[in-house]
Amino acid sequence: MSFTIFVPADSAALALGADDVASAIRDEAARRNITVTLVRNGSRGMLWLEPMIEVQTAKGRLAYGPVEAADVTTLFDADFISGGAHPLCLGLTEELAYLKNQQRLTFARVGITDPLSLEDYLAHDGYKGLRSALTMKPAAIVQQVTESGLRGRGGAAFPTGIKWQTVLKAEASQKYIVCNADEGDSGTFADRMLMEGDPFTLIEGMTIAALAVGATQGYLYVRSEYPHAIRVLNKAILLARAAGYLGEDILNSGKTFELEVRKAAGAYVCGEETAMLESIEGRRGIVRAKPPLPAIEGLFGQPTVINNVISLASVPVILDKGAAYYKDYGMGRSRGTLPFQLAGNIKQGGLIEKAFGVTLRELLYDYGGGSYTGRAIKAVQVGGPLGAYLPESQWDTPMDYEAYTALWAVLGHGGIVAHDDTADMAKLARYAMEFCAIESCGKCTPCRIGAVRGVEVMDKIIAGQTAQLTLLEDLCDTMLHGSMCAMGGMTPYPVLSALKHFPQDFRQPLPNPLPKGEGTIALSPSGGKLDKGESLCESHINQNAGEQHA
Repeated sequence: MSFTIFVPADSAALALGADDVASAIRDEAARRNITVTLVRNGSRGMLWLEPMIEVQTAKGRLAYGPVEAADVTTLFDADFISGGAHPLCLGLTEELAYLKNQQRLTFARVGITDPLSLEDYLAHDGYKGLRSALTMKPAAIVQQVTESGLRGRGGAAFPTGIKWQTVLKAEASQKYIVCNADEGDSGTFADRMLMEGDPFTLIEGMTIAALAVGATQGYLYVRSEYPHAIRVLNKAILLARAAGYLGEDILNSGKTFELEVRKAAGAYVCGEETAMLESIEGRRGIVRAKPPLPAIEGLFGQPTVINNVISLASVPVILDKGAAYYKDYGMGRSRGTLPFQLAGNIKQGGLIEKAFGVTLRELLYDYGGGSYTGRAIKAVQVGGPLGAYLPESQWDTPMDYEAYTALWAVLGHGGIVAHDDTADMAKLARYAMEFCAIESCGKCTPCRIGAVRGVEVMDKIIAGQTAQLTLLEDLCDTMLHGSMCAMGGMTPYPVLSALKHFPQDFRQPLPNPLPKGEGTIALSPSGGKLDKGESLCESHINQNAGEQHA
């Protein structure tokens, strides 16, 4: 009799000893003359339980974790392969509260299948979306994506269907599909988990995009710090091509699409779409001026669809189950689901895929279990290192693009980093400026010089020179409205939100947060006069900012 055991090969699990656990299981099974089939799956996303192994039983998969190599002997002693009781037993995987209440559309197969088994992928509805797309005209595919309400999951939230429609209409002999997988935001790991745990869904999504706009070549621009994802993707591409899902005659349709992985340059700014194009073309990653938009003149000067991993990986389920099915999830103009990633000072860090509308408080406590230290959570940064810091008074706002815009905040890539009440928000604001100074491509003055001056000003404020706060606001205004891209344009978000909501950390209780009257700038960002007594910082944060600078 053979027993099936699942041990994740996800990077997080590997970092915690998953390979050692897998070796120990093989050795112990051989010593006991037990036949086991060891499947290296993706992670289920409960990172505090990694390595979490699963055993296939008649009732379903049983989970055990976190497991170390030293635990394997006692697991076999307890007959865990037949569902035996053990202190590390967590119960049926699908019944775990963290997983049970999720709405997994994009991550439906992650942690369930062998990432490099095309047979597994097909058995779990894989390539149904592509087969459906092959029966449709390009405009009909674009219409399905448009009607689904899918918006860019990389941060800007631009409607995917409109972008595809622009490329479809563009006249050119060559068009490209580019996946931006240069996932560099702090606290984000959804792209990596998807690429390592279910690469075929990304490949399928890119292939459907190619059919929709008439592209024949695609590039996966993957973060250089993701060697395991690069390895898995390259193997998956070979398997897909060999099975007829990529290449010159996709499933005997006469359609062609080739796909290539490109290792990223290691610079944060290359996550900006035009800097990424420069990098793929073999040059230094520097932001391009717009217009022209990449949809008109993108890679090698040709019309190019640029989407991030989660955007493209959401396409197969839309083409398989229909636009209405996908649109049924979410709220307002934010349709479908988003994989939220909990990190920082959090007890149960991991990935939670939920429909838009869930609140930050639910994610922090119902899933995250509160802070890791047990102290009160003070501030939460949403949307990466350039996202705003949200105080507790804003944690009940539905996680929706428009609702967060009203808070002068961004959802970004769904990254959530929690800080407890020991955090010094002035130092965190300084870090935002320092990060920008290090990562700026240097092309535009507001970003290149502004961030350096910002670090200097923050050092003076931290040293007690609170008169510098006026200068800080002036500097943020320049960066916000003068930078070429989101690198400099969004750096003021964490700075101004920290100043607005946590003035006590800036070495002086500031109710406004700046002194009113003389010394404040006379104009608001919209060009109108400030309300009586309103500081520039308040004007920035209180206004319903229409542009996300992302």
